[in-house]
Amino acid sequence: MSYNNILTEINDGIETITINRPSQLNALNGETIAELSSEFTSAEADNQVRVIVLTGSGEKAFVAGADIKEFANYSVEEGKMLSKRGHDTLFDLVENLKTPVIAAINGFALGGGLELAMSSHIRIASDNAKLGLPEVSLGVIPGYGGTQRLPQLVGKGIANELIFSAQMIGADRAGEIGLVNHVVPQAELMETTYKLAGKIARNSPMAISLAIEAVNAVYDESENGFETEIECFGKAFGTEDFKEGTSAFIEKRRASFTGE
Repeated sequence: MSYNNILTEINDGIETITINRPSQLNALNGETIAELSSEFTSAEADNQVRVIVLTGSGEKAFVAGADIKEFANYSVEEGKMLSKRGHDTLFDLVENLKTPVIAAINGFALGGGLELAMSSHIRIASDNAKLGLPEVSLGVIPGYGGTQRLPQLVGKGIANELIFSAQMIGADRAGEIGLVNHVVPQAELMETTYKLAGKIARNSPMAISLAIEAVNAVYDESENGFETEIECFGKAFGTEDFKEGTSAFIEKRRASFTGE
């Protein structure tokens, strides 16, 4: 499919989605959110895609926020619908994908950009990355899950400090507080990301999808995480991947998983 604001590429079971609006520092507008939603949905349905890598074009920005011009004059109801539409079509979608998503954060990840990175399952940042939620400096709050996912990742106190102050933090600080998994030199960002993606891609897609479901249940008040884990553990025994994985272990060979 042809897009105006994103680029896609698949190699060795790894799909790279690049947000490509460099003149706007890859800011998220409505069209870009819709394109990302479409492509994530498509990648999820593609059995050949084992891992998704999400990044921004250039070296300046992953995503430098939302396109403020689009909603500067919105009413209360329009604001609520903007937030809900973002949750439903992209941010919650990414978090609950069965295919793992790694955000390769190159440069600025601000506002909606940081919220998109936090929706991803794993985050790797270049050492020049700057991360923050500046919304309160504009008279609004994070509306794409930032007030929920940031405390989950770094704790309530630090999340409050970052949200209330609207300050940006560097990659090293983000690593210290657990906001990102790894910090690497800019020149090594994609190499490091693809190395990890390759390790993940060799494992059972079915098991990984069940693990994502179980881990996400920790943060869903409507679910008992332990019960979800038990259910997902049991489901794994009914998959071809389980049969292949155990057979390969017994036969002392590398497993060849099909994702079934």
